[in-house]
Amino acid sequence: MKIITDFNEYHSKTPLALSLGMFDGVHLGHLYIINTLNEIAKNEDLESAILSFWPHPRKFLNPNDDVKMLNTLEEKLELLEKSGIQNIFLKTFDEEFRNLTGIEFCEQVLVDKLNVKHIIIGHDHTFGKNKSGNFELLKSLSSELDFKVNQLEAVQQNDLNISSTKIRIALSESRIKDANEMLGYNYPLTGKVIHGKKLGRTIGYPTANIDVPINKLLPKSGAYIVEVWIDKTFYKGMLSIGTNPTVDNENQTLHTEVYILDFDQDIYDKEITVKFRDYLHDEIEFEGLEKLIEKLNLDKRLTEEFQF
Repeated sequence: MKIITDFNEYHSKTPLALSLGMFDGVHLGHLYIINTLNEIAKNEDLESAILSFWPHPRKFLNPNDDVKMLNTLEEKLELLEKSGIQNIFLKTFDEEFRNLTGIEFCEQVLVDKLNVKHIIIGHDHTFGKNKSGNFELLKSLSSELDFKVNQLEAVQQNDLNISSTKIRIALSESRIKDANEMLGYNYPLTGKVIHGKKLGRTIGYPTANIDVPINKLLPKSGAYIVEVWIDKTFYKGMLSIGTNPTVDNENQTLHTEVYILDFDQDIYDKEITVKFRDYLHDEIEFEGLEKLIEKLNLDKRLTEEFQF
């Protein structure tokens, strides 16, 4: 897979079958588009390509916007590579791009710059200044600019269209299984293990504090059953997102920490990955440590019994 970040340095005249969008999550709906794209590219002697943006255009339009993404850039590129796509164009959204009309985008970017011969567009995708570009515009320009265009219907799950927005909502409501089903994989979080206050070890539940990437979307605060991957080895884990109100009531900083079952190693500064599998409960402030430990014991039993 080729990753192109500098449009000015792109000179290849290889004709492309291309789709455009953020592809955040690279979920089952995106994979439907990519699989179609790869098939068209193969049948029409083209190379498959995606034009996307990084960071999210909302950061350009409003630098104070705290945009949270389903994927970090590394996760997104790994998922796209697994999909078999041949070319990824990662564009930084800027003032010049912002002011391109739909027609100008088609002429100057898709055709003149990228040599696109077949465009696949999602069912509701728009582009260009004031959202002036859509399937109808592409269709009207296709003959003049010598490209083909297809619009794909949304992929559905339980009679609902799969979308990045619906996945974000599911995560915000702790509906982990629904989110994972729409993604087609278990929602991951990768980060470095950092030092915390080490309060968990005083009650028999030492945890690894994870330094969460700044733009990564976290599910709702609470307790979760997770897979833990350390050096390609799998462990069962209980992950907590919250402020630890029972043992650290004065500090309202959000922590993400995982208790790893049957594990006793020093992993400070090591990068680990957790994958969310199920929801245990909301964050709870207990009357004392005894009640907290009772709940942790129950969570541990449920995690041990979970069918990974």
